[in-house]
Amino acid sequence: MTVRTPHDVSDPLPTEIVDVVVIGGGAAGLNGALMLARSRRSVVVIDGGTPRNAPAAAMHGFLVLDGMPPAEILRTGREQVRGYGGRIVFGEVIATERSDDAELRFTVTLSGGATVAARRILVATGLRDELPDIPGLAEHWGRGVVHCPYCHGWEVRDEPIGILATGPASVHHALLFRQLSDDLVYFTRGLELDADTRMRLSARNIRIVDTPVVEVVAAEDGGIAGVRSSDGTVEARRILAVASRMQARTDGLDGLNLPMEDLPDNMGRRFTSGMAGVTEVTGVWVAGNATDLTAQVGAAGAAGALAGAHINAMLVTADTDAAVAVTEAA
Repeated sequence: MTVRTPHDVSDPLPTEIVDVVVIGGGAAGLNGALMLARSRRSVVVIDGGTPRNAPAAAMHGFLVLDGMPPAEILRTGREQVRGYGGRIVFGEVIATERSDDAELRFTVTLSGGATVAARRILVATGLRDELPDIPGLAEHWGRGVVHCPYCHGWEVRDEPIGILATGPASVHHALLFRQLSDDLVYFTRGLELDADTRMRLSARNIRIVDTPVVEVVAAEDGGIAGVRSSDGTVEARRILAVASRMQARTDGLDGLNLPMEDLPDNMGRRFTSGMAGVTEVTGVWVAGNATDLTAQVGAAGAAGALAGAHINAMLVTADTDAAVAVTEAA
């Protein structure tokens, strides 16, 4: 489900070449931009306006900012980046290309045809959560349907929780949520459980339902009332936990030819990266959920900061090399 956040006024795109374009305006992108702008780098953040955590009422698990609405974090982050001269541009990237000449340059094209040129790129596009195709499930995402025990666990403690299996990782998912509630039901959804796994779930008083799930039933208050199985039985549940399949957002990035990889157990697909978000494509870094699918807001922001510092360090080296070449030529 796509949820767009309210936009403030978009800054104008610069006509000159900037040091860095950051693609993605979440925690990773904004923190990377902050580090770059504080180093007096010209930086433009392209924000598509569809943050992963937009449906959530609050962000949790990050010291000091725990409980703050995601939109408020983004608004404050934009203000801080702008305070150091960074620009925030709202739009969707439709193409990104690298020049063929000797000078390393990138051109980023937005929907509508506007372009911006940059010396380096930081990809911080985040990810999309793919949910099981169960009627009534997606509309409760981020509220009655949750995925992360560390992001939402305290808020759903002691509630009747249902675990909708999506793969092998769902077993451990159930055990994590068992720490938060004594009332758990594990819906296998046709996925096989061996005898040892059934014993382990049973030992933690997690009830197993093998009957296929056909519908999530809404409650009169707008929340979740339960889960309907193919035999017509409705298992009363207020919260459903789903280990979504996480897909790094790649829209408009094909021209960069960034390497990607699938994670085990069908957990998702990410951009591959090394230390500080370095990629195999010279001049391109990746940070946040686009490469670390399980990173929470704090971890994503920290990764963006590290990538931003590394980009600045590499630009310092490039600037010095260029200055030396000019001096030697003179």
